[in-house]
Amino acid sequence: MSLFISLEGGEGAGKTTQINRLAAYLTDEGYKVVTTREPGGTKEAESIRNLLVQREGGDWDAMAEVLLLYAARVMHINKVIRPALAEGKVVICDRFSDSTMAYQGYGRGLDKEKIKEIERISVDGFKPDLTLILDIDVTEGLERSNKRLSGQKGYEKTEDRFERMELEFHERLRQGFLQIAREDAGRCSVIDATQSVDDMTAEIQSLVREKLKA
Repeated sequence: MSLFISLEGGEGAGKTTQINRLAAYLTDEGYKVVTTREPGGTKEAESIRNLLVQREGGDWDAMAEVLLLYAARVMHINKVIRPALAEGKVVICDRFSDSTMAYQGYGRGLDKEKIKEIERISVDGFKPDLTLILDIDVTEGLERSNKRLSGQKGYEKTEDRFERMELEFHERLRQGFLQIAREDAGRCSVIDATQSVDDMTAEIQSLVREKLKA
């Protein structure tokens, strides 16, 4: 059975850990799993990612970011996601279109109706079957992220263009994700990212099992 799952949330929420755990769990259960990310997933989209998230990638305004993100998303959907779903695989994506609405709409203040119109024109409203939004206090999340990275010897983070924005931006971002979840409760589930990693994993697995049964 095919299923398209996205994980969303602010910095330090633990998406990477939960994606890896979910992929391993579903593989053990006999599903064929594809893990991918946005922006990214294809050669073309990864090139756009470098422009958007690298610290020295450019000083883009919000509309330019949205256009670049949807250009990358079109390639990602057509080259990776749709083919995998057609083969009956489970696709787990680190961020998708909800991040565009949260970052550029709520975070940067771009007209949300314009983002929706670009989404309609470019991908015709293509959405995940299930979106898991990992929610955490902004200050705690940023502290977690910085602490984790500081412990990696010889590692210099460069994909931090958005992470380096003011605290108010990240608070708008968090509230944006929560509003998205309220507006699309049938697709989105909010996960408390302050609970233990194991408890998060158990909750996520339960939600995915329910979706697969449905």
